[in-house]
Amino acid sequence: MPVELFIALRYLLARRRQAFISLISFISTIGVAVGVMALIIALALMTGLQGELRDRLLGATAHVYVWKTVAGGITDHASDVAALEGLRGVSGAAPAIVDKALISSEAGSQFITIKGIDPALERRVTDIEPSMLEGRLDALATRAEGDLPGILLGRDLAAALDVTVGQAVTLLTPQGTLSPLGMMPRPRRAIVAGIYSLGIYEFDAGYGLVSLDFARRLSGRELVELIQLRVDDIYNAPAVVSSIATELGDDYLARDWSDMNRQLFSALGLEKMAISITIGLIVIVAALNIIASLVLLVMEKSRDIAILKTMGISSGRVMVIFMLQGLVIGLAGTTVGAAGGVAAAWVLDRYRLIQIPSDVYQVSYVPFVIEPLDFAVVIGAAVLVCFLATLYPSRQASKVDPVQALRFE
Repeated sequence: MPVELFIALRYLLARRRQAFISLISFISTIGVAVGVMALIIALALMTGLQGELRDRLLGATAHVYVWKTVAGGITDHASDVAALEGLRGVSGAAPAIVDKALISSEAGSQFITIKGIDPALERRVTDIEPSMLEGRLDALATRAEGDLPGILLGRDLAAALDVTVGQAVTLLTPQGTLSPLGMMPRPRRAIVAGIYSLGIYEFDAGYGLVSLDFARRLSGRELVELIQLRVDDIYNAPAVVSSIATELGDDYLARDWSDMNRQLFSALGLEKMAISITIGLIVIVAALNIIASLVLLVMEKSRDIAILKTMGISSGRVMVIFMLQGLVIGLAGTTVGAAGGVAAAWVLDRYRLIQIPSDVYQVSYVPFVIEPLDFAVVIGAAVLVCFLATLYPSRQASKVDPVQALRFE
């Protein structure tokens, strides 16, 4: 063992005349551990929340939306779907019609978004099929002639309307029948063909899925409004958007998921940074305690430092002794805090101990995910702060004059 490390450990572990210096060192270690643990848990919370919201959002919606800006819009959606599926990085495409409607049952009424889909293609761009709780997605396209058209409702919407699969609901849209009194809204009946749960309250409580043909009748539109795309890599979605104009021409307008949800993820990123800075102050406070304990130790050990210098230990090696002592405190606290933070995050995530209202936060519990990069940054920053805290006391120790320190001994 290097002599500098041996002396540093002996100063930390040996019994001292002034016990409160040992107490301050212990408190410094605990402070570093608490700060590192809190920072890891906070970053895991924000990372988990971001990831959960992103995954659920991208499961409920497409990765890229495409519109046609020329007059007439998407006149042949089948050929456009085929052309878009041929682009590099695109794994699926599906047409859609979106409109608003008032849905009613015997239990009440609600305004919802009606989305007309092609069931055979929709499963390739969203996670609606594995999210079905009751009924089947194919039920929208397999209605017999003369039967009421089918509609898929979110779990929360079905609960609010108090309906189950097989019960009828009434849909009312602005499109109606022309009469002497003007345009009169025309109610249309539909049968609940299935109930789904995408895990996002906005979709589970405010969306109804119908077939494209039924959506055309409800909205009065003959043409498909937009085409949805799913890409192989969600982070490659902006590149796919750029390739659409390059490959298919300027008649196509496209937006990807990151652009459409920029405000949400920017706010989450800002919160993550603010929490990191706030909790990081705990580590800085602990570093100040390290400075205090080392300064007091230098004052207590000035005679020992003078003796070491008379024995031939250079000022630089004396400085290294006290730097190593502060680093040992920082490394011990960082190790304990990192282990505690990882364990706490795992328990909180594994058993879903923190439950939150899904209608406010879109998720029912707080997930905790530790990113390797975040973990490495926290560990590195904590050790760096502790190292910087040792510089001033160590420099003061190296300046001790042996003659002055031993004059009255």
